[in-house]
Amino acid sequence: MTDLPRVPPPLTLRPFRPAEDAPLLHTWVSTPAELITWAGPAFTWPLDDDQLAAYAAEPGRHTWTAVSPGTGPVGHVSLLGTRLGRVLIAPAARGRGLGAVLVALAVEHGFRELALPEITLGVWAHNTAALRIYEKLGFRTEEIIEDVEEVDGALWSAHQMRLRSPHG
Repeated sequence: MTDLPRVPPPLTLRPFRPAEDAPLLHTWVSTPAELITWAGPAFTWPLDDDQLAAYAAEPGRHTWTAVSPGTGPVGHVSLLGTRLGRVLIAPAARGRGLGAVLVALAVEHGFRELALPEITLGVWAHNTAALRIYEKLGFRTEEIIEDVEEVDGALWSAHQMRLRSPHG
């Protein structure tokens, strides 16, 4: 019996490099509503390199670019303390299950390498695809904050979710 070739993982995480990766984020986040969807009210429109550099340099923040073999950068994610955020898959790469892989990699990093006791996040209630990913990975909604943000005349609610470390 011969050994089967090893299939490379669909994504790896590497540190976010603002000078190289910021131009990608500018194309992935192309409207004010997309900016709020991605980052809440943390940034102002239009997203610019100075905001991204300050974000990446924030003490205690771990930022990564998700890279697909043969394709290059296809996503972004960060952790600040126990808070997972800024989860984004490039528009052209959506619908392939990469969001779940990206979140799983960030969670694994948080629990194994950073030894976090838990990971928390906030997600917009209408972002059902993201909610399904988080729930599938074991996150549970602990609170729903109703009408927390107004975007284009619509009120958005947010789920606050938590996942406890399996390592104690």
